[in-house]
Amino acid sequence: MKFPLWLINLFLRLVEKRHLARATDLPKLRRRFVRQARLIFSNPPYSSYLADVFCGGGHPVPVVWASSGRPTREGVILYFHGGSYVFGSPRTHQAMLAKLSRLSGLRTVLPDYRLAPEHGFPAALDDAVAAYTHLIDRGYRPHQIILGGDSAGGGLALALLHVICTTDLPRPGGVFAFSPWTDLTFSGASIRDNARADPMLPVGRLAEMRDNYLQGSDPSDPRASPLFGRFEGASAVLVQCGNHEILLDDARRMVGNLKAQNIEARLDVWENVPHVWQIFQGRLSQADRALGDVAEFLARSVR
Repeated sequence: MKFPLWLINLFLRLVEKRHLARATDLPKLRRRFVRQARLIFSNPPYSSYLADVFCGGGHPVPVVWASSGRPTREGVILYFHGGSYVFGSPRTHQAMLAKLSRLSGLRTVLPDYRLAPEHGFPAALDDAVAAYTHLIDRGYRPHQIILGGDSAGGGLALALLHVICTTDLPRPGGVFAFSPWTDLTFSGASIRDNARADPMLPVGRLAEMRDNYLQGSDPSDPRASPLFGRFEGASAVLVQCGNHEILLDDARRMVGNLKAQNIEARLDVWENVPHVWQIFQGRLSQADRALGDVAEFLARSVR
């Protein structure tokens, strides 16, 4: 069943934004997101979710393989879920990745990376590196691997790209990010300018979430804030963001930094959509169209 955009925005503003502004019990917040995903997010037909464990970094990283129907192309999407580094899981995002698998013909895998505050920076990034190296060890050629993520997970995907481009790891075939959180120094103007307009994210909680993750580490470290990263030799990057989001400048400046380093990068700014609207695939026509655009990007990136 499809819903109009205005109704989803109203629900998010009146329910989710208020709840996120006052929620203090992290285990309860994590359980609530999983319940919402099960009740609200649409599972595509013939969806399959298979648990696995990656060991690319010498320690186990649980993952979920998500698909809808049989993959028709070689390659894999390595996708990092959002949730401010403190909540979210493969279970909350697997339906969206199953839909993207159906649209692109690629397999998708979601690492269950370690969350803060139990595991501070750089634990999540270490798990991301481990997942990437495991895929290569498993036989995927680097150009067959696409990195993706949303919100904090989008920042994590881009931080992983920075690590790849500044070490001897081979470059992936491309990267896409939904409303990525790329600047933990909060230097972007939209953090302030869009504080009221953003229908979902309460700006007053950002510093707390960041501090739970960084635990005293430098917020300008490009492994935490990829806005300040180096990306020599990276393949194409696609970023999608809404025009009313507090993270709009994180997306806009990230793409500008990539272009300044001669990386092919594209920013698509959508009108009036909420943070990571793509997760409402099957319920919201704008979400389905956005994922369709990503599938076209993937068709050009994985050959």
